[in-house]
Amino acid sequence: MAIIETEAPLHEAHRDNHTHRDVNGGWLRPAVFGAMDGLVSNLALMTGVAGGAASQQTIVLSGMAGLAAGAFSMAAGEYISVASQRELVEAELDVERRELRKHPKDEEAELAALYEARGVEPRLAREVARQLSRDPEQALEIHAREELGIDPGDLPSPTVAAVSSFGSFALGALLPVLPFLLGAAALWPAVLLALAGLFLCGAVVAKVTARSWWYSGLRQLALGGAAAGVTYALGTLFGTAVG
Repeated sequence: MAIIETEAPLHEAHRDNHTHRDVNGGWLRPAVFGAMDGLVSNLALMTGVAGGAASQQTIVLSGMAGLAAGAFSMAAGEYISVASQRELVEAELDVERRELRKHPKDEEAELAALYEARGVEPRLAREVARQLSRDPEQALEIHAREELGIDPGDLPSPTVAAVSSFGSFALGALLPVLPFLLGAAALWPAVLLALAGLFLCGAVVAKVTARSWWYSGLRQLALGGAAAGVTYALGTLFGTAVG
């Protein structure tokens, strides 16, 4: 009795402590990358326009136009992409559902073969496949996971994808414009705020990667800064040529 009482708490403690990070990224990954996309693209757009010696009004107008155009483009692209993916998955599920209805024994044997290929003893694999195939919906879910690698009950929502992409992109794209909206007359406050935002986004991305937060933050800052520097140089070059 004493052994059971001492081992059970250890088992519970191990189960509580044995956790993993969300390797798929959940909502964090698309949200952070959408914000970074808005930051980099709008910062680069505004520095390019500023490099051409444009007026403050033109820079702000370019930033707001870039925010609106990019956010709507991201939302539309995400909606079409996720909707198309979902429709393809649903079509494949319909195929699998028809096969289960027309050829239940063949599908059961196919499922047993999958388990055998993974090392399950043949007789046990056949029995497991037989029991799992008794419920058509459960059989469909298992076949979808084993053959297609998808979960029929966890399909992505096109609307959620579009709204989250719109919001995260718009939030990121707003940072370079914000100093001007608050009364700044020079470009450097916008650049500093945008670079700080890029570092923060990179640091947050480290939550779903194996990199340290400072490495991820500095990497994103360097890439965004390089994009802004290149577009500023191009703006200066073409602004001089046009002028």
